[in-house]
Amino acid sequence: MKKKATYIAGIAGIIIITLAILFTYSADQAKNRGKIFGDSLQTIQAELKQTQTEFYSQRKMLEEGTIQKEEFLELGNSHIQKMQDIIKSYDLLFPPESFAKSVKLFRESTQKQLESDQYLIQWIATNDTSQRIRSDVLLQESFEDELAGLASYNQAKNSAGQN
Repeated sequence: MKKKATYIAGIAGIIIITLAILFTYSADQAKNRGKIFGDSLQTIQAELKQTQTEFYSQRKMLEEGTIQKEEFLELGNSHIQKMQDIIKSYDLLFPPESFAKSVKLFRESTQKQLESDQYLIQWIATNDTSQRIRSDVLLQESFEDELAGLASYNQAKNSAGQN
């Protein structure tokens, strides 16, 4: 009987050790997926910032007369393509559930930035003031979505850090 109890205790010990290893491995994998997600999101945001900085620099060059309207419009087409690619990048992310809302808001913000830029380009092409007004409205909405996305991201990050 004592041998049977020792045998059962040994099996229970092995099961407990195996479960502890699996739990630790699973936690490490979740941490790694979270880091990959965070790094990917940071890369997208950096690319977005760089793309927008270039676009507004080109606009400034147009205002200063360094480039002509036709050249700006060509550069604008390239900018639109870059922005569309950035938006697609959000769709390739696999965010942890707690970060899904923030990714959605960042994507919506970028979509509105794209639309704002398209209206801005149209305004420059046609001098139609209504295009400029629509651009400004969308840029404001984009900014609001970006702030909401940052708040949501920080809230999810803080919640994840407490677990």
